[in-house]
Amino acid sequence: MNRSRITLLFLCSALLAFSASASSHKEAPLIKGDPQVDATDLYVFRSPDAPSTVTIVANYIPIEEPAGGPNFDSFSDTALYEIHIDNNGDAKEDITYQFRFRNDVRNPMTFLYNTGPVMTLDSASLNQRQFYTVTRVTGNRRTGTSTDMGSNYQVAPASIGPKSTPDYASLANAAIGTLPNGGGKVFAGPRDDPFFVDLGSVFDLLTLRPLQQLHLLPPTKASAPGINTLTGYNVHTIAIQVPISTVTANSAAPTGITDPNAIIGVWTTASRSRVEIRNTGLTNLRQNLAGFTQVSRLGMPLVNEVILPLAFKDIFNGSEPSGDKPLFDANADFRNRVLDPEVPKLYKLLYNIDSPASPRNDLVQVFLTGLPNVNMPANVVPAEMLRVNLAVPVTASPNRMGALAADSQGFPNGRRLTDDIVDITLQVAAGVLVTGFNKSPNNALTDGVDANELPFLSTFPYVALPNQGYDHAHHPAAQQ
Repeated sequence: MNRSRITLLFLCSALLAFSASASSHKEAPLIKGDPQVDATDLYVFRSPDAPSTVTIVANYIPIEEPAGGPNFDSFSDTALYEIHIDNNGDAKEDITYQFRFRNDVRNPMTFLYNTGPVMTLDSASLNQRQFYTVTRVTGNRRTGTSTDMGSNYQVAPASIGPKSTPDYASLANAAIGTLPNGGGKVFAGPRDDPFFVDLGSVFDLLTLRPLQQLHLLPPTKASAPGINTLTGYNVHTIAIQVPISTVTANSAAPTGITDPNAIIGVWTTASRSRVEIRNTGLTNLRQNLAGFTQVSRLGMPLVNEVILPLAFKDIFNGSEPSGDKPLFDANADFRNRVLDPEVPKLYKLLYNIDSPASPRNDLVQVFLTGLPNVNMPANVVPAEMLRVNLAVPVTASPNRMGALAADSQGFPNGRRLTDDIVDITLQVAAGVLVTGFNKSPNNALTDGVDANELPFLSTFPYVALPNQGYDHAHHPAAQQ
């Protein structure tokens, strides 16, 4: 079989594989049509300015255009958003934070989002508002013990422009809520998409601009800087910052990195009502019946995108981590995607780069169990989630390559906003964790985008303020 035919056969694999570079932006067929509940990224890290707490950032709505008025993007008021925490390694949630949103329209007889400058969250000029409730569930997410954490938090509004939201930073700060009884902080609203990646390049048959001179397919081009395709786009963020002692199995801060209570696993979900009845009148009343069906799931920024083929993507989004072990252990379609992944085959085909032979047990540790002596719980049940050892000290100067650069607080030990997930996963897939493969070009694979286009904040919720609808740009002309 000639090379051009092989390339065509691997085209779908290439596009599938580097959906990972978009993290979970439009990662499965069904969720692509429901962006309000499409989880894009999950970040879990010990808070740099409050090290006794852990911050969890869950983002939704991929590639959100800031100027998308008059009906700016918002959370769904009929969905259930959840952050789940497993604190004993059994692949089942022990703690769940639930978020439910409601819309408040002051004047339904105007099309306007705002009728004048919005100076405060309670400004009469803000015509369309959102509020939300926070509930903490201990035990099973549906049958456990529920604790009301507040029911009137307000979502930060859209960043519209200098006339409508002249002091947006103040509005956003006012939307940071305080959880009761010393429970921490919470935030919901639009932010700059913190993920950074050259999507335009990697979707073009895994072209890496800094290494494109090595690509075996024409046209051959010289090395060039990467372009952050997500520049100028927003997401909708749900962020919580809670004391570490409130999420560990023994309800105490860990005593050290070997403390068995130091490791937690985190994943997010979004669920839709099984049955929804709508009123077609002006009130647009909706009634949800028959409980919820999970339609989105996200933990590690890779598995559903790289490992699972199209046939299993929607199944994964509706599944729970407790069901992963039989899938990966007994089902060859799942197991072989971990132990014998497609991405290294693309490296060989397109760049003539050799990677470790299967079975790839190094990838099983990264994606399903955690790394030994780092973030692998005792008696771990293999499952896809983002695991973090909360006893690892905060790194004063984080390295974007995380654990690959001996920065033990970085990915895959949790995930910070500054961690370069694309470069890390490119190199991990090439086998840099396996003896004999931590060498060039395997350990030099990069998309050439090393940081977000906007600086992150030094305080909660850390994600940069959203891009303004009036004044923002995608793909600077100088980089075209």
